Amino acid sequence: MAAATATPSTEKNPMDPLIFQRLHPRAYLEHFLVDQLRPDGREPGQWRSISVVVGPISTADGSSVVRLGATTVVCGVKAEIAEPELDSPDDGFIVPNLDLPAICSPRFKPGPPSEDAQVLSDRLNEVLIASGILSTKSLCIRRGKAAWVLYIDATCINYDGNVFDATLLAMVAALKNTTLPKATYNEDTSRTTCSRKDMQPLPLNRLPISMSFGTFDSTHILTDPTAFEEQLLDATYTITLGTDGGIISITQLGAASVGAQDVLSQCISAAKARCAEVANIPVMS
Repeated sequence: MAAATATPSTEKNPMDPLIFQRLHPRAYLEHFLVDQLRPDGREPGQWRSISVVVGPISTADGSSVVRLGATTVVCGVKAEIAEPELDSPDDGFIVPNLDLPAICSPRFKPGPPSEDAQVLSDRLNEVLIASGILSTKSLCIRRGKAAWVLYIDATCINYDGNVFDATLLAMVAALKNTTLPKATYNEDTSRTTCSRKDMQPLPLNRLPISMSFGTFDSTHILTDPTAFEEQLLDATYTITLGTDGGIISITQLGAASVGAQDVLSQCISAAKARCAEVANIPVMS
């Protein structure tokens, strides 16, 4: 008679992995990190794949779709003409905005923009200004009379963490894809006319690229954290570099742990190595 073979489920009756993940998320992540792995199969320092598509929105002046792992962001640039501010008569406007609708993740609710979306929009605006990607003076049509306003609207349609990096990449790609008609201001009529026959790309300068990291249990540095990992991190670091490798900004969110300076140095080194890879990612149209 064949001997009965006991299965692990009959001997130990282990908890279903999905239930265990929900009830004990920290222990679940620790279980993987013991073997230097993460729940999605990556190593702690491994990045997710990126794809960039430009020009998907025919009604926009520039657009893009960026996928960072499962996180997906759609971005469109819409140009309008407005009167410059009195204290900045030679400057146009750049208005970035990120929307995190309820459809992208259960963590976001229907209604007005969430605090997360507002904070991220402010951070994106600060990085775009600090990088000098586009001089607002180049958007001036006639001093004190007319200037371009660029509304850079991004929407996350699937959220799986690290939406800041994905959105910044989408906004930069959309700006690179943007063309504006030649605009002429008529002093006699006080009106601006545009010629669609003469479309011009934006005069972009240094392009910003951000790389984000998280620390877990003060011992593990996780690159490009997922939505599941984000909620468990002690602190997050976002290193924004120019395509020339120069540091544009460093942002830390959360409590700094012992040895934080060493952690930051490791993040900067990893970001510089990754920046060159991201800058050379092929763009599809």
